[in-house]
Amino acid sequence: MAKSRFVILLFFSILTTTSSTTNTSSNKNGSQCSYAFCGAYASCNANNTPTCSCLDGFIPKSPKDWEKLVFSGGCVRRIPINCSDKVVFLNHSGVIVPEESSCWYNKSVSVKECENLCSRNCSCTAYAHLDPRKGENGCLLWFNELIHVIRPGEEDLFVRVAASELAQIQKKRSTINKKETGIIAGTLLAVIVTPMIFYVCRRNVRKYASYVKRMTRESHIMDFIKNKGGKEDMELLIFDFSTIVKATDNFSSNNMLGKGGFGPVYKGTFADGQEIAVKRLSEGSGQGMTEFKNEVTLISKLQHRNLVKLIGCCIQKDEQMLIYEFMPNKSLDYFIFDQKRSNILDWEKRFHIIGGIARGLLYLHQDSRLRIIHRDLKASNVLLDKDMNPKISDFGMARTFRGDQTEANTNRVAGTYGYMPPEYAVDGLFSMKSDVFSYGVLVLEIVSGKKNRGFSHPDHNLNLLGHAWKLWIEERSSELVDNTLDSYSIREALRCIHVGLLCVQQRPEERPSMSTVVVMLSSDSALPQPKQPGFFTERNMPESESSVSKHGSSSRNQISTTLIEPR
Repeated sequence: MAKSRFVILLFFSILTTTSSTTNTSSNKNGSQCSYAFCGAYASCNANNTPTCSCLDGFIPKSPKDWEKLVFSGGCVRRIPINCSDKVVFLNHSGVIVPEESSCWYNKSVSVKECENLCSRNCSCTAYAHLDPRKGENGCLLWFNELIHVIRPGEEDLFVRVAASELAQIQKKRSTINKKETGIIAGTLLAVIVTPMIFYVCRRNVRKYASYVKRMTRESHIMDFIKNKGGKEDMELLIFDFSTIVKATDNFSSNNMLGKGGFGPVYKGTFADGQEIAVKRLSEGSGQGMTEFKNEVTLISKLQHRNLVKLIGCCIQKDEQMLIYEFMPNKSLDYFIFDQKRSNILDWEKRFHIIGGIARGLLYLHQDSRLRIIHRDLKASNVLLDKDMNPKISDFGMARTFRGDQTEANTNRVAGTYGYMPPEYAVDGLFSMKSDVFSYGVLVLEIVSGKKNRGFSHPDHNLNLLGHAWKLWIEERSSELVDNTLDSYSIREALRCIHVGLLCVQQRPEERPSMSTVVVMLSSDSALPQPKQPGFFTERNMPESESSVSKHGSSSRNQISTTLIEPR
């Protein structure tokens, strides 16, 4: 299966023209058809009651839930198929096709070639061909579950089903067409005779659908927390919305601490005087429900002095919020990359922060009850408490590993330019050594006071990793140390640079584990010589930080994506 994925990766260019489709689906169907509301292999039509229906050839995964208007479980094939079965591709016309992490695009492939490509690949679940008359052209293929099919639309989606389904589906469609003719005639008569009745009924249906959606979402998340986390494992408080409103002074702008991919972050104070930080998921968030549930189920099970503490969450009405302990000194990037504030972080504090981050990662990789890969370690995700102790935060992109698992891959590469290792950015492979690479970048940034991404030097076009490597091979590593430091331990600084370069080596197997890193930082034992780092050259790029995802340039309720361009 790995070979098949790489063939597709090489053959297709990444879809970059889907943002307009995303906006259309959101605007036409409103909040009722939010992402994954109907689950897998179902279509959503906000004008219908019920809102969700299974695609032809599929049935509700949980009929009892669908009877209760809880659709998030989605649908499953009525007749399962495997690679040796005879299949057909069933046309679902008048839809807005989904945009998912396994959607790939090539604008030069014809309609027939598009079908052939999908039929030859057993993992291909559906294909679509864009209409050149509408200013678009090309072939789209999906390789995982189809999530978020919208009706009505102007596109045709061809879904793989068992050939034995065809006769039954054609008979069903013929019956539906006859019924629809009668319904249309009756509806026109009703509209002519009683327009006001139609208006009132439609308004009530929409109100009810909105209520069902809200209650379904709240129930779904609460069930997820209970079932996924386990009551005995989770020390998590569920806060009432009114409590958070009061604590933040109704989300006053004066209490806003900043804004991230998740949404705005507010400072709050409970009635007993406890200070909190509230991350409020916004509708236009680059992150979504997947990241929200990820943080709830992961951080609530973790207890370490170098990890931020999740106090609880709030899931009520249209709100999803995470409540953390308040960090009065904000994040590491607030100090380290600011010429004036960086003076506050003397060498003793910087060395302490480097060691604390290492111990936090070691806990995630080895000592916690779960083996966790953070996948988005960066300066802005390291918070500082009142004593400047570092605490790793933002576990929305984190993944857990089984005890015997060493690496995994993904079609959705999510992270931040400048911190991602080559094997992850290019091939989607991630492991504990991915976090080690990000840590190495962070160490070099802390020592130098400079960002890796956007780093500039009058003598060359290397990034910070390339600059550190150049100084190393020229035996001038001490020149990397931040010149705003009044004094520092040359032994500790050079050892940090050495460890940092070992962590950012091109090949993941050559990077040390975090347990080895902790020992390296706390001892004087001889260290191996580093090899050339990965991503050590790059074009001059804007310094603004950007999180990236490999499968396109669009944003939805649960998916945040930006085109990645490995360098």
